[in-house]
Amino acid sequence: MLLCELCGQALRTELEMRRHLLRAHLERETRCPFCSFSAPGSDELRGHVDSAHPEPGPAPAGGPPQCPVCGETGASGRQVEAHLRSRHGHLLDPPAPGNGQQLYECPMCDLVCADCQILQEHVDLHLEEYRFSEDINVGGSLSDLELAQQLQNEEDRQQGLEEARQEREFQKLQRQYGLDSSGGYKQQSLKNMEREVARGRMSPSEYHKRKADMMESLAFGVDDGKTKTSGVIEALCRYYQNEIKDVRRVWLSTGVDHFHSSLGDRGWGCGYRNFQMLLSSLLQNGMYNDCLRDITLIPSIPKIQSMIEDAWKEGFDPHGASHFCNRLHGTKAWIGACEIYSLLTSLRLKCQIIDFHKSTGPLGTHPRLFEWVLSYYSSNREGSSKVVCTPKPPIYMQHQGHSRTIVGIEERKNRTLCLLIFDPGCPSHEMQKLLKQSSDDTSLKLLRKFVGSLKDKQYQIVAVDGELSPEEKVVSIPEKFLSGSHVNLYQQKERGVLVAP
Repeated sequence: MLLCELCGQALRTELEMRRHLLRAHLERETRCPFCSFSAPGSDELRGHVDSAHPEPGPAPAGGPPQCPVCGETGASGRQVEAHLRSRHGHLLDPPAPGNGQQLYECPMCDLVCADCQILQEHVDLHLEEYRFSEDINVGGSLSDLELAQQLQNEEDRQQGLEEARQEREFQKLQRQYGLDSSGGYKQQSLKNMEREVARGRMSPSEYHKRKADMMESLAFGVDDGKTKTSGVIEALCRYYQNEIKDVRRVWLSTGVDHFHSSLGDRGWGCGYRNFQMLLSSLLQNGMYNDCLRDITLIPSIPKIQSMIEDAWKEGFDPHGASHFCNRLHGTKAWIGACEIYSLLTSLRLKCQIIDFHKSTGPLGTHPRLFEWVLSYYSSNREGSSKVVCTPKPPIYMQHQGHSRTIVGIEERKNRTLCLLIFDPGCPSHEMQKLLKQSSDDTSLKLLRKFVGSLKDKQYQIVAVDGELSPEEKVVSIPEKFLSGSHVNLYQQKERGVLVAP
């Protein structure tokens, strides 16, 4: 039995699931990427696009085509279209509220302004009216009651201004952390694909194909694999065996697939992408077959959001759940080390979260972090091989504003350490350079991070090392989340962690 992740309906086979997806979700949502027209099916929509939005053709008879904005003529319709997009693109694609444009509300009336200066002038008019009413009473005597009323009105006005300021700050934080009502992965994917069509970077036919693929992926709850690069760890192992140079010894994690951001999660999805990297490694390791027997494919980002919500329902990290109002699915909320720890523990994976809460080296560096990673990967020292392919999974690493995945560590001949890191912000075509036999130190710059490269104020890491029994999982809930406190670097609120000395 299969469950549609979009509406919750149960289907018996994959064929029934695809029929349900077509009838209940795709055909219902066929909308023209150029205008607000919608159609009951893709054939009708394609006919509308062909008739109402034809491809630019040669200039009509009787004269050259003209720009509708400035009147400039061109040799062909395509030339005028290119001119229109390059010179007047801001008129074609105005920023929507919440997408770069901030609105300002008057704290004294219902007026909404798009410019802070205009709002200030408007508020000044309110204040002038207030001062004018006070001047009328100049020369006369005010009763105690009238004076008290004026003082109360002034206090109410100041309180209104402060409440309006606090509301603007709250809404700003909501937008920053993806907790507003602007939608989640699906909405952002559709919006960005429509924008690509409007700018001529994607054809209507490709738009509808990619939309159908995305809806199928979301319905099954699995990642589409379009941002995945496999085989990098194996390529690194071959490289270090042939080209050691300045490296005395290197430790590598088990195999890891790299995932990077897509149109649906660009700007907020790094935590989810790093979880996909970690999970891809765990699924390749037979040690974790029992914990992950219900997971065979890498889940999509909306599915991961639902999995974290399920962990909260079990009692993991109630403080973190309350911060997100117990809801991630359908939002663009950033997640961090606490949410990754909760999800892994709910899957019965034994892990620890460690907070490197302050610098331990000169110029704001964190050498203790590097030493901890070396200890983690080199705990089972065997033989004297210069390339150690360990059975350890990669490490999730969080700092303010971003997260990455540690897949290994180098010990240089001068005894300095260098982390090897997968960054979800690095696109596939760059990662695939590492798969070539001719890879050299230049391509490794994508991965290498020396001590001087990590100078954020604080770091958190999550490391997996074994399984939990069902009984240990139950015990871990009160042990880790009902006592103590730790810092989530996204939320900056106290919540329980092992702090590095």
